[in-house]
Amino acid sequence: MSSAGGEGPEAGPGRAGGRSEPEAPGSALSVDLPGLLGQLARSFALLLPVYALGYLGLSFSWVLLALGLLAWCRRSRGLKASRLCRALALLEDEEQAVRLGVRACDLPAWVHFPDTERAEWLNKTVKHMWPFICQFIEKLFRETIEPAVRGANAHLSTFSFTKVDVGQQPLRVNGVKVYTENVDKRQIILDLQISFVGNCEIDLEIKRYFCRAGVKSIQIHGTMRVILEPLIGDMPLVGALSIFFLRKPLLEINWTGLTNLLDIPGLNGLSDTIILDIISNYLVLPNRITVPLVSEVQIAQLRFPIPKGVLRIHFIEAQDLQGKDTYLKGLVKGKSDPYGIIRVGNQIFQSKVIKENLSPKWNEVYEALVYEHPGQELEIELFDEDPDKDDFLGSLMIDLIEVEKERLLDEWFTLDEVPKGKLHLKLEWLTLMPDAANLDKVLADVRADKDQAIDGLSSALLILYLDSARNLPSGKKINSNPNPLVQMSVGHKAQESKIRYKTSEPVWEENFTFFIHNPKRQDLEVEVKDEQHQCSLGSLRIPLSQLLTSDNMTINQRFQLSNSGPNSTLKMKIALRVLHLEKQERPPDYQHSAQVKRPSVSKEGRKMPIKSQMSASPGGANTAPSTPVMGVNDKPAMEEKPQPPEASPLGHRDLGRSSSSLLASPSHIAAKEPTPSIASDISLPIATQELRQRLRQLENGTTLGQSPLGQIQLTIRHSSQRNKLIVVVHSCRNLIAFSEDGSDPYVRMYLLPDKRRSGRRKTHVSKKTLNPVFDQSFDFSVSLPEVQRRTLDVAVKNSGGFLSKDKGLLGKVLVALASEELAKGWTQWYDLTEDGTRPQVIT
Repeated sequence: MSSAGGEGPEAGPGRAGGRSEPEAPGSALSVDLPGLLGQLARSFALLLPVYALGYLGLSFSWVLLALGLLAWCRRSRGLKASRLCRALALLEDEEQAVRLGVRACDLPAWVHFPDTERAEWLNKTVKHMWPFICQFIEKLFRETIEPAVRGANAHLSTFSFTKVDVGQQPLRVNGVKVYTENVDKRQIILDLQISFVGNCEIDLEIKRYFCRAGVKSIQIHGTMRVILEPLIGDMPLVGALSIFFLRKPLLEINWTGLTNLLDIPGLNGLSDTIILDIISNYLVLPNRITVPLVSEVQIAQLRFPIPKGVLRIHFIEAQDLQGKDTYLKGLVKGKSDPYGIIRVGNQIFQSKVIKENLSPKWNEVYEALVYEHPGQELEIELFDEDPDKDDFLGSLMIDLIEVEKERLLDEWFTLDEVPKGKLHLKLEWLTLMPDAANLDKVLADVRADKDQAIDGLSSALLILYLDSARNLPSGKKINSNPNPLVQMSVGHKAQESKIRYKTSEPVWEENFTFFIHNPKRQDLEVEVKDEQHQCSLGSLRIPLSQLLTSDNMTINQRFQLSNSGPNSTLKMKIALRVLHLEKQERPPDYQHSAQVKRPSVSKEGRKMPIKSQMSASPGGANTAPSTPVMGVNDKPAMEEKPQPPEASPLGHRDLGRSSSSLLASPSHIAAKEPTPSIASDISLPIATQELRQRLRQLENGTTLGQSPLGQIQLTIRHSSQRNKLIVVVHSCRNLIAFSEDGSDPYVRMYLLPDKRRSGRRKTHVSKKTLNPVFDQSFDFSVSLPEVQRRTLDVAVKNSGGFLSKDKGLLGKVLVALASEELAKGWTQWYDLTEDGTRPQVIT
């Protein structure tokens, strides 16, 4: 009884709880309903792709691919956040960060270099000024950038910055180096190792499309050069201030909103590269920001000075390299497939790959501009090409000041950071001469005095300063301002200016350079175009021989444009400089050796090889070009690895553009294309080499016909009424089979020298046929006098499927359009060849 009575008080609450139980489930259900629905939605979202793949009969590997991409994305974002936290910790307390084991590559510059000084007084000053600097940046965004973006396109008329907060962390100077030797006495040169790690918030929106995006953090690390020149005897003692980066800075951005998609692996590198290209257009050598402090200073000369010289690099051979290839899980050691990466400032070249050779011979020659030799070095790295990650074979850094002193160096250099290996280089320092006294001798040295070629070793350098234009016509629409840009070309080399929006009197203030093979035979062709309507606003043709008889080989005037308005003019300053090698008299027992610098970044801190850093995005049009050339007696080499067609070396028709840092830049888009040669077929694009190899396999002891790659039928004519070149692609016949199922051909066309994406024309793809019929018509907006100076580049390619390796070149033809019959037109069959040269017309 007592037990029963004891149970009464305990059971009472239980029964009371039992009476309240019907209410508890109802209340719990009402609280968890959103969570339950969210779980069902997530489960449905996960199962729907699996069901869709099964319903469509697709492979399950797509699910694995999506999961792999998701894991890669999460890992990439985690690593980026980790790097941001580590950099913030370093800025807040250097000593504590070092004690916690910061990597050597993250340490400030004064730790590595004894001639680099700390600048804590400058950092304290910047920290005190930072709130006012932030106010200036916000004003710049809202009053300058925002109106410019709105006026660039009608779709961006509602663009606005909703929030501009640069953050509380100020810009930091990790070290300062002042140059006191080998500099002009009327200038002061400082190198600032800058670092900005900011938790900024920059939000923008386009109200018209309900689009919001932004940036939540930015990292920028690089070497900024500050030049104070000229020094004068009156206050403020300095005539002007010039600021620029010696090379592209390291940039990392965390996105928010819609632009968060740019953090996806693959897209994050692409977005950072595009932004770096924009920065390069304004702040990477030879571009600079110049602030005049005295009104009498010649601002144009300070913004775009003439290069100090040209470095001709003979990349000859190497010996005793390491064998990196292994077989049977390392039991059997093989050789290496070496290639070289060469960099001078922001100009990068890649040699061809020599297969299975520890003593490779390249025999390649490159030419590069040198603007600031104090602080610039010739940097070379050798790698062993592998399918996944290329192995490091050694590096070399040579001070360009020593090369300038010696003028000519022909030596074997020992490679750094590896136990063995040496490299044979021949370096020539070419001085820029303002007169034509030595031109005939230089032409004879580069063999440009007898041949009619317009490519090869350079005898001169053309420097062009594009100032402004006046009274440009309105273009296609009457009473509407055009979006003008200027295209300039010398031979097959072309560059273009930035676009100026909605103006008939644009101001560019840009500098361009061209390497010239023979100034007596070559011309500078200039065309002003309306970017919006792709029509010509005027053109100009200047024979370079005219500069040879000008004072100081320089012309500075306003040029009247032809095929334009009656008062349309273009103001330019053009200078020609002869590239002269000054041979110094040396005693027979003279010993010289260039100073070889040791790399400041250890091998463990080294990033991916520069071959995988070459961006495919177009770079700034005003970056200094660098011309690769080769000996004309070199024979074709078959050691090169087949690579994807159309992989643009350095991503641009101008080979010196858009390249990341050699030692500290993330891997973006693989571009395994060597820098092509213009004087020998030893470094032709890999697609051509691959096609030649396929031809040899097809031949296999038999004699191929007169057209082994097949033929293409084209109709070409120029319409004077429409002011357009019309090309009709009819059909192809007897193409080679790219696989067992035949080929999936299509036709791609460019009107050289324009190889922009907007200038490309493509047909549809014909599936599994060797005799495709297209019957498609294409047009190019170009005048008749202009088109007769152009060349039509027609390539037949195999498409292949998505993620397919069966993509490549099937044949090519280059059609010269300098014909009087172009207005009437013609229809003909053309033989396809490997590189498009010497096409045979089939009547």
